[in-house]
Amino acid sequence: MTIRAVVRGVGHYLPERVVPNTWFEDRVDTTDEWIRSRTGIERRHFAAEGETTSDLGAKAAQAALADAGMTAEDVDAVVVATSTADLTFPSAATMVQAKLGMKQGFAFDVQAVCAGFVYALSNANALILAGQAKRVLVIGAETFSRILDFEDRGTCVLFGDGAGAVLLEASTGGGTSDDRGILATDLHSDGSYKDLLYVDGGVSTTGTAGHLRMQGNQVFRHAVEKLAETAHTALDKAGLSGADVDWIVPHQANLRIITATAQRMQVPMERVVVTVQDHGNTSAASIPLALSVGKERGQIKEGDLIVTEAIGGGLSWGSVVLRW
Repeated sequence: MTIRAVVRGVGHYLPERVVPNTWFEDRVDTTDEWIRSRTGIERRHFAAEGETTSDLGAKAAQAALADAGMTAEDVDAVVVATSTADLTFPSAATMVQAKLGMKQGFAFDVQAVCAGFVYALSNANALILAGQAKRVLVIGAETFSRILDFEDRGTCVLFGDGAGAVLLEASTGGGTSDDRGILATDLHSDGSYKDLLYVDGGVSTTGTAGHLRMQGNQVFRHAVEKLAETAHTALDKAGLSGADVDWIVPHQANLRIITATAQRMQVPMERVVVTVQDHGNTSAASIPLALSVGKERGQIKEGDLIVTEAIGGGLSWGSVVLRW
């Protein structure tokens, strides 16, 4: 028998404040039509004053636990993917752990920007396969509104705040691609592309949080190429192909990137979960948010084969193939 990390529950949380595209029209040289036509985004959520990344993450985690019919006492570890932690330290994950009332287990953050959830899922899978944890909460949570330059129309219209979570549990399978759970992972990074997507501040440089900076055209080019490639690699590792995929659940950055990647994978858009129109780019939160919404909509069902893929600053990118 083979140990697999199986999704037992999924949940998400979005701040109450909804920000439509028209909100930006009085602030930068843009229009609702311009944003929709270039990104597919129609609205996003911004966290309230005093509402932190760990607040969002804890609420998403509670939703995932409720979906699984479990409590925080059943969890061995918490892994939070985020680039917008509440404080420089301690980790947002330990704050989520405290808000869940967990006294047992361990918690840590993973920072790979928009690829963070894929990295966190891969790490949580490794913890389960190594026998270090039986149940792991994997959370993507972000408050990107706190690092946006609202005078930069090329970036400020793209991002939003939110959180999503999955609860993974160790289970046994037959060692084939028919098993439920994570079947394959594929991770990459190349630090030479740092200047394409970064934040111009930090503890050891400016001592400030800084603002997000991006060369959008270059990121787009790398995204389409690298996302399709990593997805195919992960499918190959699992002994599967694009024809076997029930759903692509991609990083929700830009509808054009999502569409182009699906075309390269030869998967029709009818088999792609798309939420970018409602949430914008929520960085590490976007994939678990989309997984939760996809299940809520009735799209994702038990036994479905899912490919998740993402790319973010670093550049860092990767994918995970799992059977729901």
